Amino acid sequence: MPHLENTVLCRESQVSTLQSLFGERHHFSFPSIFIYGHTASGKTYVTQTLLKTLELPHVFVNCVECFTLRLLLEQILNKLNHLSSSENRCSTHITCETFNDFVRLFKQVTKAESLKDQTVYIVLDKAEYLRDMEANLLPGFLRLQELTDRNVTVLFLSEIVWEKFRPNTGCFEPFVLYFPDYSIGNLQKILSHDHPPEYSADFYAAYINILLGVFYTVCRDLKELRHLAVLNFPKYCEPVVKGEANERDTRKLWRNIEPHLKKAMQTVYLREVSSSQWEKLQKDDTDPAQLKGLSAYTHVELPYYSKFILIAAYLASYNPARTDKRFFLKHHGKIKKTNFLKKHEKITSLVTLQLLTLVGHDDQLDGPKYKCTVSLDFIRAIARTVNFDIIKYLYDFL
Repeated sequence: MPHLENTVLCRESQVSTLQSLFGERHHFSFPSIFIYGHTASGKTYVTQTLLKTLELPHVFVNCVECFTLRLLLEQILNKLNHLSSSENRCSTHITCETFNDFVRLFKQVTKAESLKDQTVYIVLDKAEYLRDMEANLLPGFLRLQELTDRNVTVLFLSEIVWEKFRPNTGCFEPFVLYFPDYSIGNLQKILSHDHPPEYSADFYAAYINILLGVFYTVCRDLKELRHLAVLNFPKYCEPVVKGEANERDTRKLWRNIEPHLKKAMQTVYLREVSSSQWEKLQKDDTDPAQLKGLSAYTHVELPYYSKFILIAAYLASYNPARTDKRFFLKHHGKIKKTNFLKKHEKITSLVTLQLLTLVGHDDQLDGPKYKCTVSLDFIRAIARTVNFDIIKYLYDFL
């Protein structure tokens, strides 16, 4: 399929395998397919593009957004309902609380003529989060075709291997498909494909070659590299725009961009400045020292929820205890004591990274106490990555 070859690059083997598994529209497909690989390896993009290009009926659900059983099941059913023709569509929001109800309601929704004689695909992105839900959920999805007697295929997209999913009691084994990391050649080809129409393909490919030469050793995430390519390209073009060089003056273009790429190295992954702020810094030739917020920790990539733990630890370390009600309670009243951290192990990684430090003694009866050791610049930068305005909650800024 020519259109698919131009939109999905360097994943020919995976696309071919999936097309073989999907087969003809009216054929029963494989009941469940498990696709895994590191972040930014093309799992979601390839799956979505293939299903849309082939115009196959499908629903796509993110398991991070649907973090409870009810949210997940209702999202699938209501999206399927919208795929049905208008005369067969349920006019109200479908509610579902158990997997048994889901099987029953799924049969009803897929009775519609528009879904009856073809394979329906359910795509569960970030599927590793299913392991934290009810024990019958994963085995149920793996056997959904059998349980519903419908032509349905469930695709699981995950960053971890199938062996980490498999229940101890055993289950139906899915077809496992691996997406390897992109090689430097793959990244060169994919990123060069994005070249702006006003510049030649060779000019942009030379720029991408320089970019990968600087960043490939520390960053192989396609999304991050694409962001860096867009962010720094105007600076690379500057001598050409000003008439100081032409597109073939590779050495002059390199000398112009080199110091700015070194600045960008300080903020890989952790976006302590926005794209607009970064462009302003480039124009003003700002000293790299002004980007010190995260410079000591640029090699650290914190998980999403660890960022909130660190923010909470910073607030607890620097706000007086008496201000907690003022900042965090809408209605003052009796506060039930809750165990915020059930296990000591949940914050040991932050201690290892020297973002938190243990204060007091390990043998304290009420559990260990920690203090946040990061700077205000650092915690503000972390808070920005999760859209949390930490200044509003700091007593010193009242």
